[in-house]
Amino acid sequence: MKQKQFNLRAFIGIAILLLLVILLENLSAIIPGLPQVFQPTSPLFTVLKKAAVYSLVAVSMNLLNGFTGLFSLGQAGFMLLGAYTYAILTVPADQKEQVYYLFGGCALKSSIIDALSGIFGTSGQGGAISMILGCLIALILAGCVAAFFAYLIGIPVLRLKSDYLAIATLGFAEILRAIFQWQKLGRITNGANMIKGFPTFSSFNITDGSGNVLVRLSTFVPFLIASVCIAIIVLLIHSSYGRAFKAIRDDEIAAEAMGISLFKHKMLSFVISSFFAGVGGALFAMYVANAQAKAFTSVMTYEILLIVVIGGIGSVSGSVLATFLYVACSEWWLRFLDSEQYIGGFKVPLLRNGFRMVVFSIVIMVIVLFFSQGIMGNNELSLSGLMKLVSGKRERKQ
Repeated sequence: MKQKQFNLRAFIGIAILLLLVILLENLSAIIPGLPQVFQPTSPLFTVLKKAAVYSLVAVSMNLLNGFTGLFSLGQAGFMLLGAYTYAILTVPADQKEQVYYLFGGCALKSSIIDALSGIFGTSGQGGAISMILGCLIALILAGCVAAFFAYLIGIPVLRLKSDYLAIATLGFAEILRAIFQWQKLGRITNGANMIKGFPTFSSFNITDGSGNVLVRLSTFVPFLIASVCIAIIVLLIHSSYGRAFKAIRDDEIAAEAMGISLFKHKMLSFVISSFFAGVGGALFAMYVANAQAKAFTSVMTYEILLIVVIGGIGSVSGSVLATFLYVACSEWWLRFLDSEQYIGGFKVPLLRNGFRMVVFSIVIMVIVLFFSQGIMGNNELSLSGLMKLVSGKRERKQ
């Protein structure tokens, strides 16, 4: 009963959040003259979109590292698989010659959206259904491809422990990046060049016949997909499989003695985590409007790992909270440190290109020093917890 009430409250909370995102994105159109921060091109919406994508990848990594105790560093590799799968499957047929011009066209002549357009039509509501359904299928297939490769490499590498597993998965990601830039595969991956021309978040904006935007949904879409995926991960964590994952993390020998199949549950966690990393990779391709292998470096994996550690290993809400703070600091709040600033005729010292990363590193070090277990530890953010915190402070004041 309590679990049903929790699920209902979580569903209502997510629905309210999504409505607020739609309202925020269209606020400047409803109320003219608002500050620049509410305009669609402001850094606020860049941060919200990127953070929504990264939060899904961070939670998928936390499922593996935080809840199952497997130290994997292959997240960027699985994101790469998802990004390329989505891009290859959704570039329209009439744009493939232009995108793959160095290789004389793409090996895959059509796309999922073209195939659906033959059923639902190419314009009006039929065209919208074809695009939405095609993107949704491509996102699921992006996750499936990442999960399939995770299963293949999981057979040998999941027998390794801690650091050895991390090195093996990191090596897998680097090998994938090199393979996808191989010119021999140019008719599929476009070699070292980027794949463009597929539907992005902006493609979901509702427009009139002249192309004018009526309702903006480019921030709502990544929030919706990330929320659904994270909700599925949370349900998994609270299921019997999730309890088995935690048992393996806490004590493998005791878990095995209780009848839990170590390899089966490790593989399950690894494959599910990779599936959502693949979906996250496809969302990342939609965010940057291209797919290119050189973007999915080991630095990206370390970035996601840093977010998980700052948020708290073993806390879903901690990963989400840390993602938004991390992206806001790196992409928006500290940007002014990269340019020279003057107060009257006085030039503020130290402020120049690159200083932002120095300050950002110091901030991260301070967080790690004062929050050794991360911001949330292994706790979760909840309305009842916030109310207890507020009531506790009131009692202490009295």
